[in-house]
Amino acid sequence: METSGRRHAGRVAAGREDGLPDQIMNATTGHTLPVSPVSGDLIVASPPTDGEGSVVTTGTADKRDIGSNLPEPPLMPLVHRSRMLLALDDIAEGLRLWRLALSLGWLDIRLQFRGSRVGPLWLTLGTAVMIGSMGMIYSRLFHIVLKDYLPYLSISMILWQIGIAGVTQDACNCFISAASSIRATRLPFSVQALRVLVRNCVVFGYNIVVPIGVYAIFGLLPGPVALLALPGLAVWALNAFAFCLLLGSVAARFRDIPPIVASIVQVAFYITPIIWSGKQLGAKGWWLIFNPFYSLLEIVRQPLTGEMPSLPVWCTAIGLSVLLWFSSLLVFSRSRAQLAFWI
Repeated sequence: METSGRRHAGRVAAGREDGLPDQIMNATTGHTLPVSPVSGDLIVASPPTDGEGSVVTTGTADKRDIGSNLPEPPLMPLVHRSRMLLALDDIAEGLRLWRLALSLGWLDIRLQFRGSRVGPLWLTLGTAVMIGSMGMIYSRLFHIVLKDYLPYLSISMILWQIGIAGVTQDACNCFISAASSIRATRLPFSVQALRVLVRNCVVFGYNIVVPIGVYAIFGLLPGPVALLALPGLAVWALNAFAFCLLLGSVAARFRDIPPIVASIVQVAFYITPIIWSGKQLGAKGWWLIFNPFYSLLEIVRQPLTGEMPSLPVWCTAIGLSVLLWFSSLLVFSRSRAQLAFWI
């Protein structure tokens, strides 16, 4: 047994079902050598001889490399999946678990107002008080009739607070706030992005009641053109999901990202026509098309105010959405494997 162990030193044996090796691989060269099916010993082929029994040797053969002239086995193909495919699989698996994301998002709303008698209706009441007070003040400052200004202000504030500012802030904390559940349960990371999307959709549903009430009070109806807001809302939902993957991944690695994003959103609030109208700038409002928030806001706000979104606005919004999704997939695919360690 000891002699056989020394004989096979430096070689790797490939076993059969009966426990005996059928091949031995040279650990140095990688060549496979035949093995006796009975004893399991290495079969050494006799060296070639001439007619008188002398061994014929060549200058290039290495006597220590037994079986070096044997053909090498074919290499097995390696199954390799790129990080991008793994990220897409994560998103697909998260979409299949949409019922779980729906339950988690609604649970977040219930826990936020746990113990309150009014519950989520505080979202509607707080928004109504804010828009009512802002409408009274800014209509006097801008010398605009309240009937014309309050509907515009109400829909603009709801779309900005929930659809843009709220989603952006929640996207930064998408994975950080769900750190305990990510570490405890093996789930696709995209479920947390869907969870944020569902939570903001519920908040939007409670807040959109205020503009509807304002429109009803002043007897304003946007007409059939308001249906064009549905494609805009679909674009917003896709962008919100992409924002969660992008900002959630970056913020999990760099914790300074949430306050930086909050500062940028606060500045963008004043340079985006929300409490003021782009028509007030007149011919000087040409630069608004370069504001990424403006085009995304207009594809939803203009139909709800009875106007048709222009083609440049839609083209800019679609182009920004494609760029956002490309960046999100790139960042999420590269950081997905480390997210559980970063949080």
